[in-house]
Amino acid sequence: MKFRVLISLLTLCVLSLCGAPSATAQQKKTTRELAKPGDKVWVIVNPVKADKRVQFEHFVSDIFWPTFAKLGPEEQHVFRQTRVLNAVRPEADGTYAYLFIMDPVIPGASYDIEAVLKKAYGPEKGAEHYKLYTESLAGAQKTYSVLETKN
Repeated sequence: MKFRVLISLLTLCVLSLCGAPSATAQQKKTTRELAKPGDKVWVIVNPVKADKRVQFEHFVSDIFWPTFAKLGPEEQHVFRQTRVLNAVRPEADGTYAYLFIMDPVIPGASYDIEAVLKKAYGPEKGAEHYKLYTESLAGAQKTYSVLETKN
């Protein structure tokens, strides 16, 4: 037991002397630029079937987000500016509204999920992944295009 405490103390000392990454440095890795006043932001509502929530969340966390690592810097930039918000309760019609937020929209960038998946995984596997996404939807997406106002 004393040995573990000694190792822990030594580790803390070494980290403090060598300069362990600060919270600020760690935050910079995940920091992204938010829309400025006048920038376009998209909010896309995905109506997900109640019995397909697990499938949709699997698609987003295990397929959609990891896709950006397989793409070039421009596509990675698009992913960094995109957020997904999960539904917490059903809508009146029984579906669950999951939001994609592009903040800000990058002019000229592709936001075509199917095309991005096919580029990253190839036509066959990309189509298979896209099917997981589309099968979970209860209807068409609803897109809101808005402008950022003063902060």
